[in-house]
Amino acid sequence: MRILVVEDEHKTADYLCRGLGESGYRVEVALNGYDAQHLITESEFDLIILDVMLPGLDGWQLLQLIRGRSQVPVLFLTAMDAVEYRVKGLELGADDYLVKPFSFVELLARVRTLLRRSPPREREHFRAADLEMDVLRRRVTRQGERIALTNKEFSLLELFLDREGEVLSRTYIASRVWQMNFDSDTNVVEVAVRRLRAKVDDPYSRKLIHTERGMGYVLEDRV
Repeated sequence: MRILVVEDEHKTADYLCRGLGESGYRVEVALNGYDAQHLITESEFDLIILDVMLPGLDGWQLLQLIRGRSQVPVLFLTAMDAVEYRVKGLELGADDYLVKPFSFVELLARVRTLLRRSPPREREHFRAADLEMDVLRRRVTRQGERIALTNKEFSLLELFLDREGEVLSRTYIASRVWQMNFDSDTNVVEVAVRRLRAKVDDPYSRKLIHTERGMGYVLEDRV
């Protein structure tokens, strides 16, 4: 699951990024309100951890931006501990409010609770580098050019994009895309990945789908 940490104190941001990463989450960090605004409008997250006092847009403004777009869980993490601030955060739509200094164990428990409450999110749009997918319109483009995919190729690419940066085994891919028990003598995954690459990677200098030998495949922008 992807978590966005919006925190202008570098040490706190690094601490959260390291701790949440070691707990199995993919973490992105924004050190100011404008960077956070860009990430919120361009990407999808499963949880946002948000400070109040930030350079540029503050946490209140960012929360209003978030709530205008989605109901992604938001946890305020701030030194502003007065009751009126807690009430304001919750009334604006935050799901939880934790005051600094904090215990990481408590933060992690609250993160897990919020993620359990959140219904599974079906994304409607994906982007990786110059590759874009509109799930509802069944449309894939790269560098603005339309790419025609079969249904299985579309499902395979959607899986890669949804799990961007994660190495996916052939067994997992086969079970998700073909709903089949993986047979080691079947090369259906290899063939499908090769055909997908021929359409979304081979015509372009920037490769996105990579083979991890002995492990599987990963879609990742390795610039």
